[in-house]
Amino acid sequence: MDSADQPSAASPAPLTPGQRIEALTGDPNFMTSLARGLAVIHAFQERKRQLTIAQISHRTDISRAAVRRCLHTLMQLGYVTTDGRTWSLLPKVLTLGHAYLSSTPLAVTAQPVLDALSERLHEACSMATLEGDEVLYVARSATPQRLISVDLSVGSRLPAYCTSMGRILLAALDAHELEDYLARADLQVRTSRTLHTVEALREEIARVRQQGWVIVDQEMEQGLRSLAVPLRDSSGRVLAALNVGTHAGRTSRQELESRFLPVLLEASRELSTRLFH
Repeated sequence: MDSADQPSAASPAPLTPGQRIEALTGDPNFMTSLARGLAVIHAFQERKRQLTIAQISHRTDISRAAVRRCLHTLMQLGYVTTDGRTWSLLPKVLTLGHAYLSSTPLAVTAQPVLDALSERLHEACSMATLEGDEVLYVARSATPQRLISVDLSVGSRLPAYCTSMGRILLAALDAHELEDYLARADLQVRTSRTLHTVEALREEIARVRQQGWVIVDQEMEQGLRSLAVPLRDSSGRVLAALNVGTHAGRTSRQELESRFLPVLLEASRELSTRLFH
């Protein structure tokens, strides 16, 4: 077997939240308790809206005693609730992200551009930034008649390696940052089309960097085809990525490139102009 075809399981396992926190505890200005509380909040997901202390401890690699104290504090502050066995988040958690979304020019300015783009293309359009090894959705405009099984909204996260916006953002990293990412990334096989070896992903990112846009064809989910382009500031630095997602059964790769790409590039230029000129 060629080295490029070796399974990605040989890559070092990504650090758990508990391990990352532990690595930073030597910093006298680092608040371990705050970091643990944030890790506990992030343990909740759409498919795991109710968790026990043991489950949260397992997901975060934080001791049950510390998880219990974090939950008690969050409950007193109105961020979580419990039925005596399981815990769940309360709507007040949304205020943590609202401060960002209501104050940053990026998300505020992008929304009307995405709305117009979605109306023009009749497909869902999004903007995301790179957060760790994932893309973080900071703005989105969806069309009800074009639902796909991936339920996405502002605040959603997806792996960077198998998503169109992720590849745009990875292509913007410098060589050292990219190699660090490739060394730790958990490249899981999500469909038969997923690029899941370091060498294949490195080659694809080099192509994206040269081309300036990317189509990811059913690598994240069977039937989901997406196109993404970068959003640049006045100096040319990539700040975020814009994409349009569609079903492979109604939009071909050729149509994405010939009809959708010019419109998406136009929207990116318009948003850049609004933000920086």
